[in-house]
Amino acid sequence: MFLCNNIQVSSHSGPSSLHARLLSPSSPVTPDPTIPLQIAAMLNALVSWPTTPLTDSLVRAAIKRIGLPTSFVAIEEAAGVQPLLQWSTYDDIDHERTHFDRTTVLASSYIFRKALIRKHYLSRGIQAYLKKRPDSILASACPSTFEVEISFADELDEMWTDELWELGYKLDSCTSWWILKPGMADRGMGIRIFHTKEELQQIFESFEDSDSENEEAENDGQDVTAVVISQLRHFVIQDYINTPLLLDPSETTDREKSTEKLIGRKFHLRAYCVAAGALQLYLYNRVLALFSSIPYEALSINTSGDHLDLRAHLTNTSLQTEHGENNVRLLTELEGCHILSGEGGNIFTLSSIEKLLSQMSEVLSETFKASLQNPVHFQPLPNAFELFGVDFLVSHDLASATDPFQVKILEINVEPAIELTGPRLTWILEELFISIAEVCVRPFFQPPSDGKEPNWKVGEMRHNLLKCLDESVQGPAMQ
Repeated sequence: MFLCNNIQVSSHSGPSSLHARLLSPSSPVTPDPTIPLQIAAMLNALVSWPTTPLTDSLVRAAIKRIGLPTSFVAIEEAAGVQPLLQWSTYDDIDHERTHFDRTTVLASSYIFRKALIRKHYLSRGIQAYLKKRPDSILASACPSTFEVEISFADELDEMWTDELWELGYKLDSCTSWWILKPGMADRGMGIRIFHTKEELQQIFESFEDSDSENEEAENDGQDVTAVVISQLRHFVIQDYINTPLLLDPSETTDREKSTEKLIGRKFHLRAYCVAAGALQLYLYNRVLALFSSIPYEALSINTSGDHLDLRAHLTNTSLQTEHGENNVRLLTELEGCHILSGEGGNIFTLSSIEKLLSQMSEVLSETFKASLQNPVHFQPLPNAFELFGVDFLVSHDLASATDPFQVKILEINVEPAIELTGPRLTWILEELFISIAEVCVRPFFQPPSDGKEPNWKVGEMRHNLLKCLDESVQGPAMQ
């Protein structure tokens, strides 16, 4: 049972203390979610994105677009007002009110969603899900993953004979490459590629001295991606996908470009998905392709990881800000480009794009189902919604028995860095936030007059949102 103490607490206390209080035994005080909301003359909207002005402006424009009478209020003015829309950064949301005022308060973030956004929790949840459902698409869409909890580099010696025995066995064969990612970092921080035990040891040793490394890098004008190992502790090690689909983004602006001048570059897909209530899941059909800044270089067992140029392999836009939006394309813009991976020579077609969109929808559906199996770290609420940025890599495997193009889920991000999309494609963000307002905000504060939910089936597209999942969650968060 998800029970609550009826006590007075600060409305802006941290999520950890809130979690403890919400799990304390007492009598449930959650309002009956079946009671219809009586709309006040004016909707109060708390919009606060202090570090991301673009998001702030998009949210305000979307709220105005749906036409509900709205008064924008500051944080200090929001206490006690209702009805209240909290469309703000996670830290500025009053999560206490989100939990208790289920019928009058709508929030743009779930309170607990670590099962999705922490790489080690996500991997753990998917592996547990696959033990019960080995035929799930996640079996092929999630790279082989190992978890590492480490504070100092010298701890690695004992791990090779215990929790990392299987990884050590694979590294001894020297036939594959692996990618290291901090479980709680973002924007490419701490990501490294290696293929031997010695290289992984050197990586962790370099992290121990990251303060001096950062200072030297800043003095040299280099990108700073080192992390402090003792502060992060949790890492994941994933099988590096060495068969990426390669295209040349310059071909989208110069269709007459000679094929001899095309250069294959790696990219990943940034898909935006919206979770609403408890629980519907939607995939925004305008997917971005984020390219690396330099040509792709295939890795071999003879390649040294010591001086590897990560720019050919990492496609994080935040690590390549000097290239602006030149490396950002819509997935649909890539239709007609020459495929430069595999045997090459073929054309990337609209049919392939549609299949990738279908795969992403199915992978997202299964991923959220897996996270629902961990109710402590993912608790959907009926009066909350959230925008996630999901990263996929497209593998081009000619040996595949089904389709040569297969999406691999990499990670799920909250409050994604949409400002890195660039001015050219800002219009897709404008339409995304309007769609969120129409699908998540309007129905809560202006429900249908007949009281019936719209008949929106899984697989159906509305407002440029493809419905991936429609679950009726009955569990701790709903008690």
